[in-house]
Amino acid sequence: MSPTVFNESGFRFFFFSREESRMHVHVHCGHGEAKYWMEPEIELAKNYGLTTKDLQTVRQLVEANADAIRNAWRKHFGS
Repeated sequence: MSPTVFNESGFRFFFFSREESRMHVHVHCGHGEAKYWMEPEIELAKNYGLTTKDLQTVRQLVEANADAIRNAWRKHFGS
């Protein structure tokens, strides 16, 4: 199961239900994917094919939606 938190600018922001417990969000578009840690601070964890421009856009979207991402995590994982 991988619930979508939101979609914006061609990117899907989502979680995998059965993955590590450290708060993070996955981001996918047609040509790549990335993973961002949400705690203790927002940080790129992994990049699979996203361009530097994509990563800049995604970082801005993660930062702008950080509260919504964290709230969705807590709601989904119950923590």
